[in-house]
Amino acid sequence: MLTVETLRDYGANVKEGLGRCLNSEAFYLKMVRLGLSDENFEKLRTSVEKKDAVAAFEAAHALKGSIGNLALTPIFNPVCELVELLRGKKEMVDTGTLVETILSEREKLCKLDA
Repeated sequence: MLTVETLRDYGANVKEGLGRCLNSEAFYLKMVRLGLSDENFEKLRTSVEKKDAVAAFEAAHALKGSIGNLALTPIFNPVCELVELLRGKKEMVDTGTLVETILSEREKLCKLDA
């Protein structure tokens, strides 16, 4: 079950995330759930598979904002790295394990809510 405590244990900066959600645990948890369902995760996956650097950057950049506002650090940090790696690129570059890490961390968090 997704709680403030499980998010803290996961590595989220709960204090920061709650602060952005008016210190309402219910609102914060609702926003985290919405953030995890963000279509940009799938857009990122497919863009990288298609080697579309521009679309991958756009998806990663959107995730950087939404996931950053929720202070989901284990997802946010690799998203930030990916954004900078793709910034200004027209051709796909080697993203290493960043996309895999982002999607894996999202999956871990989704399982906490199961």
